[in-house]
Amino acid sequence: MEAGPSLPPGSDDEPDDDEDRFFGGGVDGSAKAAMDFLDEREKEETFVEEKYDIPWVRKLGLNFEKRISKNAELRARYEDDPSKFMVSEADLDADIKALSILSEHPELYQEFVKLGCMDSLVSLIGHENVDIAIDAIEIISELIEEDVEADQEQWDALVNAALDADLLDLLISILSRFDENQEADRSGIYNSLHILESLGAQSSIAPRLEADKKVLPWLLERIQKEEERTSLNKQYAAEILAIWVQNSVPNRETLTNLNGMDILLQLLAPYRRSDPEKGATEEEEFVENVFDAVTCLVDEPLGKTKFVETEGVELALIMLRDGKMSKQRALRLLDHAVGGSSGAGVCEKLVDAQGIKTVFGMFMKKQDNSATEHLLGIFAALLRCLPGDSAPRIRVLAKFMEKDYEKIEKIVKLRRDCAARVSAVDGQVKAERAKLGREEQEGMEADWFSRRLDAGLYCLQTTDVVLAWLVAEDTGAKKKVVNLLAERDETLADIKATLQDQMEGATDENEEAQLVKEMLGTLVEFLK
Repeated sequence: MEAGPSLPPGSDDEPDDDEDRFFGGGVDGSAKAAMDFLDEREKEETFVEEKYDIPWVRKLGLNFEKRISKNAELRARYEDDPSKFMVSEADLDADIKALSILSEHPELYQEFVKLGCMDSLVSLIGHENVDIAIDAIEIISELIEEDVEADQEQWDALVNAALDADLLDLLISILSRFDENQEADRSGIYNSLHILESLGAQSSIAPRLEADKKVLPWLLERIQKEEERTSLNKQYAAEILAIWVQNSVPNRETLTNLNGMDILLQLLAPYRRSDPEKGATEEEEFVENVFDAVTCLVDEPLGKTKFVETEGVELALIMLRDGKMSKQRALRLLDHAVGGSSGAGVCEKLVDAQGIKTVFGMFMKKQDNSATEHLLGIFAALLRCLPGDSAPRIRVLAKFMEKDYEKIEKIVKLRRDCAARVSAVDGQVKAERAKLGREEQEGMEADWFSRRLDAGLYCLQTTDVVLAWLVAEDTGAKKKVVNLLAERDETLADIKATLQDQMEGATDENEEAQLVKEMLGTLVEFLK
């Protein structure tokens, strides 16, 4: 039995495919022929690749400026009726995103700046429509990131124009408008941090960043925000903070004066005996970044003073005794804190807080190369900075002498191992040097020095500084060192040669370098 409407005439003869069903649905032969003709013409047309040159970027810039002007005009005219300017807003949004192609043609950056378009793009960060602001931030992030193959002049032109247009002030202003519960706003914050990362990684604009007084306070506030689980943006903010203070002394001083040392140490305190939750990658990286920031701060005299005042030494020692993930990072932090001619206060606090028992105890246990280097660095700093005949210095020297000079024995053994590895690399370098001309040798110097460091050059230099101090301080220690060296037909002259090599490689670029050179010269006199 058949039911329903009858089929159209000839339908039983039609092939059952989409195209023929379409044509069988009302397109006559003439229309089909016309469409076939157009298809053939499209096939004959040759594809013309877009040419990205100065005329192109001028056209792009002109259209971009027109979009901004039209949107601003309509917004002002129809302030109370968004429906009248929403189309212009959508057009502006599309034009902002179209600027992304510029990141593939950095040779056009300078022309883009001359047109005033970078100023206009930055100004959109303050747009009433947060979505427009987010898109502008994302494009700026793309244009200045390190993956863009721009040369320094091109990059500087774009970034300086952005900074002249108050990029940093606008970024900090918009960050307060974002709601991190919204995905789009979280993305806006992330891209803002990406911009700050790209800026902080470039030394050419460092003075301009150091003059800023808003970014560091915002970063410091952001990393203190309590979260049930450390978010990507919180971790990223800590990373940017570390980057901004890594190579900038003024930024370190600024952060320290913002009570940064105390705040950062409080953030680290929960990890003195426990680790981040298992699998919490963002939290682990957050802790590492906070450690990096504190380590940068203690490289400066003001940071060392604040580190002592805020009980940073005591916190680090607790981590050395009871910490897990924090142990190695705390050791590196202490090494930096006691270092330099201004480290005396930290050295004294380390001794007063019963720290020498902890660090010497670690030294006598098996450690990896990195931990061993940090411990040796701490020993060298204690011997350099603690005042002569002071109680702390006497206690440190007593540690080296106890149990029949067992610490000195281990130091000499470390010296032998490092010297053997460095000597092997020196032999390779000598052979390579003989095959190269003077210019080629100059080009290889950095690589050769890096290989020597990898082989243990720093460890060798530090052990010899420590041994030289002990030889200069105590007759019994000197006798022990001489006897241990004699077991491998070595003498104090070998230690002297290492110190002289350090002196030759040292520069007089700053006061600290000059003081190190003077110290090495004094120690050499005791090795004659």
